[in-house]
Amino acid sequence: MPVQTTTTTPVPAVIPTTDTSKLYEEGIVAGLIGAATIAIWFLILDAIKGRPLFTPTVLGTALFQGTAALASSETLPISFELVVWFTWVHALVFVVIGGVAAWLVRLAERDPNFGFGILLFFAVFESGFIVGNMVFAEAVLQALTWPAILVGNLLAAAAMAAYFWRRHPQLTIWP
Repeated sequence: MPVQTTTTTPVPAVIPTTDTSKLYEEGIVAGLIGAATIAIWFLILDAIKGRPLFTPTVLGTALFQGTAALASSETLPISFELVVWFTWVHALVFVVIGGVAAWLVRLAERDPNFGFGILLFFAVFESGFIVGNMVFAEAVLQALTWPAILVGNLLAAAAMAAYFWRRHPQLTIWP
């Protein structure tokens, strides 16, 4: 009876990550950085005004109860439940935005001409929230100041850009 002597290679303990999983990872991390930046910005502003968590309460009320519930935003009670639900949605939206940004960064790495698309994406991102509120939820802009929203979005974009820049230091952008 012949004896079969074959050797098997051991399964590596760590499975190497693929390019796609790195793309998802970068998008998730960048999105969470952007969401956290805006959340911290508005927590600071709300604390200075003496009403911590007011901004996520206003946005959560507008999102889940409609803008009619914001008729008297000055007397709107802080709702921890709305803050948690809005924060969850806010983080998910930013993870999607981070995913799109990660995809654009990968495109720009392959072809620097796509770099302008990244800048255009951030410009649209900046104005999207304010224009959307002007059209659909003017009560939100009455409760929150649009300059604070603009600065928050700029801070989030800068934080996300800094993260991508650290991950891709050789990235070049052509106009």
